[in-house]
Amino acid sequence: MKLLVIILNKTDVLDYLLEGLSAAGIKGATIIESSGMAMTLSRLDSSFLSASIRGLFSGEEDNRTILSVIKNNQLDTARKIVYNTVGDLSQPNTGIMFTVPLDFVEGTVKKPVDKEKAKPKDIPEENEKNVS
Repeated sequence: MKLLVIILNKTDVLDYLLEGLSAAGIKGATIIESSGMAMTLSRLDSSFLSASIRGLFSGEEDNRTILSVIKNNQLDTARKIVYNTVGDLSQPNTGIMFTVPLDFVEGTVKKPVDKEKAKPKDIPEENEKNVS
C-alpha cells in the first residue's frame, strides 16, 4: 500500500478530481487546506522576499493537500486521473504528486470482527456479572 499525496494548486478542479478518484475505486481521502512556503512568506513583512517577488503573489491563493491510502495497483489509475483533471504537473501552479510506501495501515477497510477472537480473555464483557 502507498500514501498518495497530492498538493493541488488548481483548487477549482478539486471536486472533479475527487469524483474521478472515487469513480476509479479510490474511495477515501483527507483534504487539508494548505499553503506553500513562498505564499506564506509573501504574506509576511519578511526580508526574505524582495518587493518584486512579493508582487507575484496575490496572497489570496492557497492549495489543498489530499492524502489517500491506495493499493499499489491503483497508482497508475490515480496518476491518469490527476493528469486528466489537473493537467501537466510540470507546469507552474498546478500541483505536486508523490507517494510514500506504507508498511502498516489499519482502519481503512472495515472487516467483520469475530467477537470471540477479538475479545481479550481477561476483560469481562459489560453484561457479564463478576461473581467471587
